[in-house]
Amino acid sequence: MKYEIIADSSCNLHSDYIKDENIGFKIAPLKITVQDKTFVDDDNIDVDEMLKEVNASKKAGRTSCPSPYDYAQYYDEADYVVVITISSKLSGSYNSALAAIESSKNKNVIIIDSKAVAGTMVLLVDKVYALLKEDKLSFKELETTLNEYRDSINLYFVLDKFDNLVKNGRMNRIIALIAETLLVKPLCYAYDGQIKILEKVRTSKGAYKRLVGHIQKDISDASNRVCIITHVKAPDLAEEVRQMIVNNYNFKEVRIMEAKGLTSFYALEKGIMVSF
Repeated sequence: MKYEIIADSSCNLHSDYIKDENIGFKIAPLKITVQDKTFVDDDNIDVDEMLKEVNASKKAGRTSCPSPYDYAQYYDEADYVVVITISSKLSGSYNSALAAIESSKNKNVIIIDSKAVAGTMVLLVDKVYALLKEDKLSFKELETTLNEYRDSINLYFVLDKFDNLVKNGRMNRIIALIAETLLVKPLCYAYDGQIKILEKVRTSKGAYKRLVGHIQKDISDASNRVCIITHVKAPDLAEEVRQMIVNNYNFKEVRIMEAKGLTSFYALEKGIMVSF
């Protein structure tokens, strides 16, 4: 029995993340176009070059998700497939993955809308892999379990700039106006697949402290949980946040990951996202 886990590239993982003879892993890359240059968000993307183009361009860049044809090709390579996508309210990736079932020979496909991005998707990929290795659930039970697990995950983030989120309609302009006019750093979170403001904090440092403080309101026991910090070109800042979390909570693991193309395009430099 051949299983395949597929995640679109907003998870920030590389294609060699899972190495298993019976459980394959594929990344479905999104694309980022800035001016007349298109960057494919695969293992070889040059994020520095992409951000350079973004910062130099006066026009809004655009992104495109994998097509149904792209997804269908992956489906035909396995007996059972589980797909993890970025929030359906932020991208068409989920709908493409869903539409691909009609044109694929394989109908044993589960598609999970992560309702978030970045570390949340990584946690879901890890969960899928663990459940497939245990091999205790039916395929239908697997879908139910994954959706329940998805709903237990939290995502907070603090961004230094909101330019591309606003330009591309992923975030209300009022958020950017608040950040720029009042010189505050909004602490944001993912709610039912959308981006919401939790607090308006005066400084970035204060926003990170508030982010860490909010973790205790969401979970009573972190000992069996993994926390993932995703950053955009800010490893030192990510490590500072990691230390704050480690000093206050007993997570099983606190992992730092660097953002790839799609996440970097929207979060921009110094963006910090925390999933747990």
